[in-house]
Amino acid sequence: MQPSSSSGPFKFARRLSTCVRAGGSVVTDRMWLKVLIFLALGVSLRVFLGVGTLLAVAATFLVYLATGGWKFAVVVVKTLPRDVRALTGLIKLTLKVRSHTRAKTTVAKLFKDQVKKHPQKPCFLFEDQTWTFQQVDDYTNQIANFFYEAGYRKGDGIGIFMENRPEFVCLWLGLSKIGVVGALINFNLRHEPLAHCINAAGAKALIFGGEMSGAVKDILLELPTSMRLFCSGRMVSNDLMPTNLDQLLSQASKYPPPSVDQTFRDKLFYVYTSGTTGLPKAAVVTHTRFFYMSYAINQFFNIKSSDVVYDTLPLYHTAGGILGVGQVIQCGAVLVIRRKFSASQFWADCVKYNCTIAQYIGEICRYLLAQPFRPEEQQHRVRLMFGNGVKPQIWRQFQERFGVGIIGEFYGATEGNCNIINFENKVGAVGFTTRIAPILYPVTLVKVDPASGEVIRDKKGVCVHAQPGELGELAGKIVKGNPVREFDGYANKAATQKKILHDVFKKGDMAFMTGDVLVMDELGYMYFHDRTGDTFRWRGENVSTSEVEAVISNHVGLKDAVVYGVEVPGSEGRAGMAAIVDEDRSLDLQKMTLALQRSLPPYARPVFVRLMKEVDTTGTFKLKKTELRKESFDPSQVKDRLFYFSSSTGHYEPITPAVFADICIGKIRI
Repeated sequence: MQPSSSSGPFKFARRLSTCVRAGGSVVTDRMWLKVLIFLALGVSLRVFLGVGTLLAVAATFLVYLATGGWKFAVVVVKTLPRDVRALTGLIKLTLKVRSHTRAKTTVAKLFKDQVKKHPQKPCFLFEDQTWTFQQVDDYTNQIANFFYEAGYRKGDGIGIFMENRPEFVCLWLGLSKIGVVGALINFNLRHEPLAHCINAAGAKALIFGGEMSGAVKDILLELPTSMRLFCSGRMVSNDLMPTNLDQLLSQASKYPPPSVDQTFRDKLFYVYTSGTTGLPKAAVVTHTRFFYMSYAINQFFNIKSSDVVYDTLPLYHTAGGILGVGQVIQCGAVLVIRRKFSASQFWADCVKYNCTIAQYIGEICRYLLAQPFRPEEQQHRVRLMFGNGVKPQIWRQFQERFGVGIIGEFYGATEGNCNIINFENKVGAVGFTTRIAPILYPVTLVKVDPASGEVIRDKKGVCVHAQPGELGELAGKIVKGNPVREFDGYANKAATQKKILHDVFKKGDMAFMTGDVLVMDELGYMYFHDRTGDTFRWRGENVSTSEVEAVISNHVGLKDAVVYGVEVPGSEGRAGMAAIVDEDRSLDLQKMTLALQRSLPPYARPVFVRLMKEVDTTGTFKLKKTELRKESFDPSQVKDRLFYFSSSTGHYEPITPAVFADICIGKIRI
């Protein structure tokens, strides 16, 4: 008698066949689910047909491979060691966070543990100064005691505005001992953006370095009259009458300050977004967030107490102020602080301070490659450089020239919950997510409309996940109650809501949207593509500004170059425009044209070129495009040299007022 087709294994096989025929994308999207399905098939063969165990396993495996499972098998073989290491690290991190949460740990308490281990060991090296762990602890106690006696209490905000130096770190650390929240303000800001950052944090006082006194004077009328001003260091302007903080701190007690009830999830300080578009937003950094971000760097890059970390980055931002400073807190590493980044002194400093680790961000690697040869670049002991933003085109070149064994690239936002990391020196990758069991780390790429930047949804209203090779905006699922998965947001609640998207993984859920477009390969490695607002559409094609910038930068000797889309009357989409630094007027546009033709498709080649003396950057070396985009190619607004690509001559021709008018009315077609 023939078995009924409705019986267990046959019914299962029929459903499985329907699933496979319905489209490989279903199976590919949920490879882990496919494994479970075939395990069930094996059990069915064994139970219902009485097939031997080994035969059932072999038959199931063959069917699995024959229906496309070999692709998943390859992924497992290639990525399992990586994923196991990442999962182990994630479990350790989660357990650590839970333990510190129960114990009401704070960053100050973690630092105190390091002080007890090695009080006389150097903590900060700055110019010709050496600060030991004990000296830092004493100084931060003086800060805490003074401000507590001055009436500041838990939850109060105080702005900190000064150039990089050990006092900057000590100020927020000391304030945190009494629960006061520091606002770490970009020392490059002036006028409206500066006043905005101070006021956005609800600061009751402002501590500024003497070198910033002129900037503070310019915004006095925009600050609350009740705000107290404290100055550290000698002022460059005598028009202010702040309290001399250095003198008062020298008289304060070095004993531990009064105990304040704090938790691991309380606010530690505010870090501001770079302000590449609009005014900066104050992102909340809790003790938990500071810990897990710096802990991940420490664990995955194996940083130890014996390491000396070279930190030239701004201490008011995440990379320098959390990931760099955090190594002092995590393992007692020595931190070398530099007032400002210097490409010419970078390797000399690494040799001078005997550094074993250095940080980079944005364009630093390119700046270093553009420097002439110096003996120190081969005499240093730097084994690891970690950061984010190194261009894939110069990754190997940088390692080969400077002998840095590991480039530790990562991706993350100060306020975000979808940080990823590349600890394998995978060229170009900013991190990865597991393809074997994505449910373990709910970070994904969701498809977006390249023109509008809006997310694309399916018929059920849920976001469409980008498949390997497809562009998507990085999103991290928000899980309430899980400190590693929560989104702490900004001081401004309205700004917080704008970064939250609903119905992402399933109906009713929420996710933090990064605003960055990435692409993932078959193994789960992710590569930065562009900001959602920077990718533009021209001639029916999507253009990545970062890709075009890399080509131009390599051709013009690694000089600064930014690319953006501008509107042209009568044309759909946006035409590409490149602003290039050409201080000595040495750029040969004809040679650049040939380079662009060799490397880029026609639609991606800049239609307009602007040659500038300099390009404004943020404190983290991110190139500003907002104002450039507004000024467009209008010679009445732009004083720099402007050119357009003439299809009739095959060259870049100057833009005069008459040419501009002809382009706008369509007389000159581009």
